[in-house]
Amino acid sequence: MSVVEVTYFSDVLCVWAYASQARIDAVKEQFGDSVQIEHRFCSVFGDAARKITSSWKDRGGYDGFNSHLRQVGESFPHIEVHPEIWLKTRPLTSASTHLFMKAVQLSQHRSEMTGGHSGLSVSDQVMRAFRSGFFRDCRDISRWEIQCEIAEALGVDISAIEECIHSGMAFAGLAADYEDADKMRIEGSPSFVLNEGRQKLYGNVGFRLIEANIQELLRTPRTDEASWC
Repeated sequence: MSVVEVTYFSDVLCVWAYASQARIDAVKEQFGDSVQIEHRFCSVFGDAARKITSSWKDRGGYDGFNSHLRQVGESFPHIEVHPEIWLKTRPLTSASTHLFMKAVQLSQHRSEMTGGHSGLSVSDQVMRAFRSGFFRDCRDISRWEIQCEIAEALGVDISAIEECIHSGMAFAGLAADYEDADKMRIEGSPSFVLNEGRQKLYGNVGFRLIEANIQELLRTPRTDEASWC
């Protein structure tokens, strides 16, 4: 059976990635095991204050960004955006959350390699909970204690997370994500990368376009035949 590998780059504080989760779910439902999605991270809100104050300097600053996000939320009925987003709570960075998530991914992988129960959905659950925690509940998910509280509620072993971080493994994994995002010329969040980097879908991309690209790759073109998508 042909399997299409999709690398999905996102920033946890990106509202478009928050909305795009429904498309990830639709891909899994539509294609099942025919598609393998690898979740990786890119840095859009690495320095969140600098990002917002510079990008929205002439558009109302935090107030303007808040208005924009609430409008985005109204456009997507399947997501909830807190009315005080970026006003009541202002995470300093997405990097600390990415580091925690990378530790979750690594500890999950180690559990599978040692014969533990397959926790293939654990990292997805934590990521969804982090995004909901920020966008829906207006919690500062850049803070360690908030991350631990959310993850523990999902059964995550915090000691395993600490081990991955203190050993440097999580830092190395996150650095690899950021470096590869740069090498692949990822423009922003979210970005779908298919066909060994030949096809990139960036931003608010509809499911039908993603579906068309995957179906074309499942068609298994000859190795010397370029995809038409």
